[in-house]
Amino acid sequence: MDNISSIIMFTFSGLDESWTNRLIIFVFTLLGFILTIVLNLTLIVIIILHRTLHEPMYIFLCNLCINGLYGSTGFYPAFLYTLTGSNMISLSNCVLQIFVIMTYSLCEFTNLTVMALDRYMAICRPLHYQTVMTRVTICKLLIFIWLFPCGTTGVSISIMLRYPLCGSHIDRLFCQNWALIERLACQEDIVKHIVNGSFFVWFNLLVAFLILCMSTCLPHLIALVNFIILTIFDALFGSRDGPKVLGKLMSVASIVIPPFINPIIYGVKLTPIRTQIKKHFQQIQS
Repeated sequence: MDNISSIIMFTFSGLDESWTNRLIIFVFTLLGFILTIVLNLTLIVIIILHRTLHEPMYIFLCNLCINGLYGSTGFYPAFLYTLTGSNMISLSNCVLQIFVIMTYSLCEFTNLTVMALDRYMAICRPLHYQTVMTRVTICKLLIFIWLFPCGTTGVSISIMLRYPLCGSHIDRLFCQNWALIERLACQEDIVKHIVNGSFFVWFNLLVAFLILCMSTCLPHLIALVNFIILTIFDALFGSRDGPKVLGKLMSVASIVIPPFINPIIYGVKLTPIRTQIKKHFQQIQS
C-alpha cells in the first residue's frame, strides 16, 4: 500500500472519452477559456481606465474579475492538457492546482461578502460611508480578501499532506480537494471530520452573507446565489456516494461558470459599467 512519501504521480481516471469527443470538448473548453479571459479583462480595463469608476464598489468588482482570471488559469490550461491524452500529473502540480482552486473559491466568497458590506454601508448608512470606506479601509479589505483564503488553504493543505494516501488514481477531471481527501486518504474517518466541520462553518457563514446581500443590490445577490448553489451541489454530489457523472459536472461548473457569468451580470446590471462598454464599442465601430 502506497503512502504520500512514495506517490509522486497521480492519474486522472475521470475522463474516459473517445478522441472525437475529447476534440469536441477541447474546442468548447478553449472557447470558454478565451471568452472568460476577454470578459474579465474587459471589465478590468474599463474600471482602470475611467477615473469615475475608481470607487470602492468598482475596485472590489475589478478584484473579483482578477480572481476569476486567477481561478480560470488554475483549471483551464491543466484540463486542456489532460484532453490531449496525458492523464498524469505530478504531486507538486496537483497540490498547486488544489491551492489555486481552493483560494479562488474562498476569494470569491470573501470578495462578494466585502462587496455586499460596501453596498450595505452605501445604502443603509450613507452619511457614514465616506468616513468609513477610506483608501486605507479599501486596502485592508483587499488584503483580507486574499490573505484569509491563502492562509486557510495553506493550513488545510498542510493538514491533508500529513495523512498517508492509499492510492494515486483520481476519479475526477482535475486535482480537487474533495477527490483527494475522500478517495485517497487512508485515515478516512479523521479527514472526513475535518472536511465536514469546515463545510458546516462555511455553510453557516454563507447563510448570513446571503441575508446581508438581500438588503443590498441585485447583482451581488445573483452572483452570490449562483456561486453558493454551485458550491453546495459540488459538495453534495462530489462525494464518494454521489452520482459520478453529476459529481464531475458540478465540480467543473463551480469553477467555470462564476468567472464567466460574473462579468456579464455586472456589465449588464450596473449602468456606469454598461455605459462605458457601449462608448468603447461605439469608438471601435467609428
